[in-house]
Amino acid sequence: MRAELVVDCKNQHGEGIFWNPADDLIWWTDIEGCALWSFDPATSESASHEMPERVCCFAPRASGGLIVAYADRVVLLDSPQGEETLVTRFEPNNPETRLNDGRTDRQGRLIVGGMNEVSGKADSSVICVDKDLSVQTIIEGVSCANSTCFTSDGTTMFFADTPAREVVAFDYDTRSGTVSNRRQHASFYDEPGLPDGSCVDVEGGVWNAEWEGHRVVRVAPDGTIDRVIEVPVWKPTCCAFGGPDLDALFITTSRLMSDEAALTKEPESGGLFAVKPGVRGVIDAPFKG
Repeated sequence: MRAELVVDCKNQHGEGIFWNPADDLIWWTDIEGCALWSFDPATSESASHEMPERVCCFAPRASGGLIVAYADRVVLLDSPQGEETLVTRFEPNNPETRLNDGRTDRQGRLIVGGMNEVSGKADSSVICVDKDLSVQTIIEGVSCANSTCFTSDGTTMFFADTPAREVVAFDYDTRSGTVSNRRQHASFYDEPGLPDGSCVDVEGGVWNAEWEGHRVVRVAPDGTIDRVIEVPVWKPTCCAFGGPDLDALFITTSRLMSDEAALTKEPESGGLFAVKPGVRGVIDAPFKG
């Protein structure tokens, strides 16, 4: 199967995509473009919202507004341009790290992890922002956090430290928001790309965007890669099921670190793509804090 371009938005670094049933829109961030984007599958209309700095991931709040992970902090916003309420600073003693990938769990917490964007050292972490706005570190020794997503019952969390070329699974304690029993779920050593952002389907499959791999793959519950979606650009970054029936897979892509020759060859780089893969997704919970 092959994904098709739906928004030629030319994001510098599209990421952090999710479907919001409150407004029936697909939302995502252009991290390096400092903008939030939305797309209406019913009308094919898209819109962008300028942000004051890089938004690495975000989620709607059940009470209205957004929870936003900027590079160095997590905040609450009433609207994309509204005043912020600080939740926490992220690794203030490490100037090389920033926040990166994240998703809400089934209980409405935000799980978001960091990356070292200077040296690539494994000295960042993953934090859990609970509904009472308390914050705890749940994974340490991370180089580039990605692929955070949860099974439909919320008891398993999937995760990738991208340079390790694997997606791992954790037992997830739905009461405390903590992880245990880390094990490999899927190896990407024989894949053309690196594991980036992920989402899950109703059958327990994990869909992963392969950075620099021209593809999104489905990891079956047994850990094997059983489906491939071709993406006509080099750098897919993240994916999410959307649409009223959650039957369309939307895929963000990047132009980051691509030279003029690469962009001339693949001018749709940075666009939003979509495909109907024949299976439905699982909706993400809004942040309930």
